[in-house]
Amino acid sequence: MQTRDVHLYVCDTLADWEIGYAIAHINSPQFQKQPGRYRVRTLGATKRPVTTMGGVTIVPDLALESWKPSESALLILPGGDRWDRKEQQGVLEIARDLPAQGVPVAAICGATAALAQLGLLDTRKHTSNAKQYLEMQPGYHGSAHYLEQPAVSDGNVITAGATGALTFARAIFERLELYSERVLSAWYGLYGTGEARYYFELLQAA
Repeated sequence: MQTRDVHLYVCDTLADWEIGYAIAHINSPQFQKQPGRYRVRTLGATKRPVTTMGGVTIVPDLALESWKPSESALLILPGGDRWDRKEQQGVLEIARDLPAQGVPVAAICGATAALAQLGLLDTRKHTSNAKQYLEMQPGYHGSAHYLEQPAVSDGNVITAGATGALTFARAIFERLELYSERVLSAWYGLYGTGEARYYFELLQAA
């Protein structure tokens, strides 16, 4: 079995909590259908270290110029305060074409605004921090497809609001077929409620 890379784009002010569930469990073999099938690699505009909103320093595994998008299993775009900066245009230009090429793009919080400006949400079901938030974005014409949900998956595009980290992770796991349906249901129940019964369901399902 060949290990495939899930790429996490990292930039200054990355919102740490929004991608925590997703990347931690993709990298953890526990309960997975095929342990080791995926690994998370960080991708930056350059190899320059970035600082997250929580003050954590991340040195990207690779720079945009050396990335081969066709080899990516999925691209995660985290929230942050700098999606309107010129330095993010490189990854956005590539992200625009990925869904049509069969590579899923998962965006949360501020990154959904960037996708809205690209026109990627105009004809897809999607969500964000609020409909009004996206309607403020130039070039966005997807209001009719906006859903008031923590996370939404439509084809090869996954979107979520800032408070939807758990549901965002579940949508990513579903797209990657990381867990069996029983395991995923128990996992979501455990982290969503904290009830011990879901832990035992998780053990039984695995």
